[in-house]
Amino acid sequence: MIPLKDVIPSRTAPIVTISLIVVFALAFLLQQTVSPADRERLIASFGLVPAFFSCGNVLTSMFVHAGFAQLGANLLYLWIFGENVEDRLGHGRFLVFYLAAGVVAGLTQTGMDHSATTPIVGASGAVAGVMGGYFMLYRQSRVLTLLPFPLTVFEVPAVFFLALWFLVQFLIGLASQAYGFGGPPGGVAFWGQVTGFLTGVVLVRPMQRPERQRVEWWSP
Repeated sequence: MIPLKDVIPSRTAPIVTISLIVVFALAFLLQQTVSPADRERLIASFGLVPAFFSCGNVLTSMFVHAGFAQLGANLLYLWIFGENVEDRLGHGRFLVFYLAAGVVAGLTQTGMDHSATTPIVGASGAVAGVMGGYFMLYRQSRVLTLLPFPLTVFEVPAVFFLALWFLVQFLIGLASQAYGFGGPPGGVAFWGQVTGFLTGVVLVRPMQRPERQRVEWWSP
């Protein structure tokens, strides 16, 4: 299922969400201006390499993407779910919340294979944290969803969409541990996405702006 939009209008301009999207897009375009060899070196320099762990790279790895599919998915999910979470947290708190989820995700994935030399890149863990935050704050929301096969567009409850997404990541993470596919840093960071989502679930309510906890703030 591919999310297209949600039904909750934002009360404030999603400045941080838009800024992150622009930065990701510009960084990816910059990667495309260099040779493939230089691109690999750039990813190795800014990505999170478990065997050569660097605290700085835990942050920089979130802004580097390995391909258009990874970038496109992260931007889509960030746009759909990020603006509403930012609405409830406020701009500064949302940025801290986003980065915290990304850091936890990166550290978790590093811990899964601390001897790996393949860089971990992408904002998937941080975006998963945003999705976890949305799951906690907007239980009444619905998501307009595209099902490619057969081609169908329909609305589903946001809690169902996000719970199903989380369950898929969790089950594939378990399978990757048992059978050795999909989980290493060279593939999709499923455990990073799982822990990023859970970080969002835990942090979003304590970080919510007090005046925006009232029902009238967000009710249509």
